[in-house]
Amino acid sequence: MESGPITGPVLTDGAAGETLPRSADPSGVPAKPNPAAATGDVGGTFWRRFVFRRPLAALILQRLGLSVGLLFAVSLMIFGGIEALPGDFATTYLGQSATPQAVENIRKDLGLDRPWSERYLSWLGGAVKGDFGTSWASKNSVSEQIGKRLGNSLFLAFFAALISVPLAVGLGMLAVQFRNRLPDKIINVISLAAISLPEFFIGYLLIMLFAVQYGVATFPATVYDSMTFTERLSAIALPVATLVLVVLAHMMRMTRAAILNVMSSAYVETAELKGLGTFRIIARHAAPNAVAPVINVIALNLAYLVVGVVVVEVVFVYPGMGQYMVDAVTVRDMPVVQACGLIFAAFYIFLNMAADILAILANPRLRHPR
Repeated sequence: MESGPITGPVLTDGAAGETLPRSADPSGVPAKPNPAAATGDVGGTFWRRFVFRRPLAALILQRLGLSVGLLFAVSLMIFGGIEALPGDFATTYLGQSATPQAVENIRKDLGLDRPWSERYLSWLGGAVKGDFGTSWASKNSVSEQIGKRLGNSLFLAFFAALISVPLAVGLGMLAVQFRNRLPDKIINVISLAAISLPEFFIGYLLIMLFAVQYGVATFPATVYDSMTFTERLSAIALPVATLVLVVLAHMMRMTRAAILNVMSSAYVETAELKGLGTFRIIARHAAPNAVAPVINVIALNLAYLVVGVVVVEVVFVYPGMGQYMVDAVTVRDMPVVQACGLIFAAFYIFLNMAADILAILANPRLRHPR
């Protein structure tokens, strides 16, 4: 290259034929990346461009799509699993003295003579519309019965979550503040004991103490439409206490572990060097940055509060979804069992999807991609 007097470097004839790099224009400013080229496809597709420009929205849409696909797969497993069970509703309903012709007539009335794939598609189409068919045993609409029972189960799970979630987060922060000291050790021992005991044992223990021995609680936990709100709260006191003790320990221990993991970060050490109090550091610096794993464990336990109420409802004779499902299994009322199983699965998948989305939104690197 030769230098000109005023204009600076000038390309010689040998260099004039060379092309400039793709990453820079003649002025020396780097060229902006091409979204389509970044994905390896110059033309690009709509989805690839959308992922490149809106990665956060793309992740959320992927979680939604996976949840819908998983729910479809679970519905197939529920229907297929129930189909594979030995026995038959017609034989159970008519008894051992039933004639083959009577059994065949009932099977034909219920549509059990059709291929399972045809019955599955018919059931799934109705479920999408909110119609789960008619109960074989009671001849009532399954959707109407589930509407009443589901409200009772959600009422029970709501108050259990209302007590357990703030208490678990508070105890977890308290255990971190007094870690390796007496309060932390007491909380750990109690939580380990609560985790080790099954829910039916805790339920029977609470019944024996508070309903039988002291007579301060209601048993069985029966609720009905004409009850006042206060009477309902009194009726569900023991089931709520059982659910709280079951899920509290797990949430508290995971909260403690997540916050302790953040406490070893450099910015926490900087806050300590500034002279901030331990609880202030935990509440304002450590806890917000530990929110993602805490959200996941809370969502899992909230899903258990809805799905895992089956045992608790049976123990306390509570008229919820769990009791309804157990009664249907006893008489092999398959439409009810399938509907309850699908609703439980939908709640579990939805809460896990919500936890994933909240964890994505709580991640600054995903909210503000470079």
